[in-house]
Amino acid sequence: MKTLLMGLMVSLLSFTAVAQTAPATAAQPPSLVLPEHDLRQRIALLVATAKEKGSSGATLEDYGSYKVQLSVRIKSGGAEVHAHWDDVMMVELGHATLITGGTVVGGESKPDGEMPGKRIEGGQSHELGPGTVFTVRAGTPHQTIVPPGVIYAAVVVKIHEP
Repeated sequence: MKTLLMGLMVSLLSFTAVAQTAPATAAQPPSLVLPEHDLRQRIALLVATAKEKGSSGATLEDYGSYKVQLSVRIKSGGAEVHAHWDDVMMVELGHATLITGGTVVGGESKPDGEMPGKRIEGGQSHELGPGTVFTVRAGTPHQTIVPPGVIYAAVVVKIHEP
């Protein structure tokens, strides 16, 4: 037992020494820190565009394999399927109904793997409100239904799936 413990300690010390002397990667993107006040300001700026177009969004950071975005809606979106992107979202403002699964009606596959459509039939409804965190896996039909008069906003992390 003592030999096993000594072997583990030597392995840990070796790993620590390598980690401390390994060169830092030169082109690492910066970390994203967005205080709540700044988040609220950015959402407020997107609301004006959403009132004109029904929705608005902004990419806060794009790290290649994943993106951090803001999404604001005042109208329901159409159905959609992302072939290569998981969505992880946290509702910041308002409420909506998320429909997942089922069949996309009027869907048209695009070369980039996206498939927009009119609506979803036969999906499952989920009620969303501030603080709700949810995921939509790549390949899953989904649609956000926003009630009239509601401003809905979410932080979205899009994770690329090959």
